[in-house]
Amino acid sequence: MYRPAFLQETAMTESAQPLPPVAREVDARGLMCPLPILRAKKALTDLQSGEVLKVIATDASSVRDFQAFAKQTGNALIAQIETPAAGDVPAEWAHLLRRR
Repeated sequence: MYRPAFLQETAMTESAQPLPPVAREVDARGLMCPLPILRAKKALTDLQSGEVLKVIATDASSVRDFQAFAKQTGNALIAQIETPAAGDVPAEWAHLLRRR
C-alpha cells in the first residue's frame, strides 16, 4: 500500500529509548486543521519548559501540521505515532511535543 511521505512515521516511534512521561494530553479527535494545532498551542502555554504534551488527532494532515508547528515554534516534536484504523474506529495519530 502506498503511503505519502508525510504519513510515514517520523523518527523515535520505534527507538530503543522509552518515550518520556506526558505532563498533559489533548484530545483533538474529530477536529480538522487548524484546531489540533490551536489546542496544542494553548496547552503548551500551561506547561513548564521540558514538559511533554501529547495530542491525539484523527486528521491525517496533522502529521505534517505538527512537524511545521514544531519547526516554527522551537518546541521539539519527539514522536508521532500512528494507530491504524480498525473497523469503525478511524486512524489516530499521537503527537508528542516537548516544550522549549
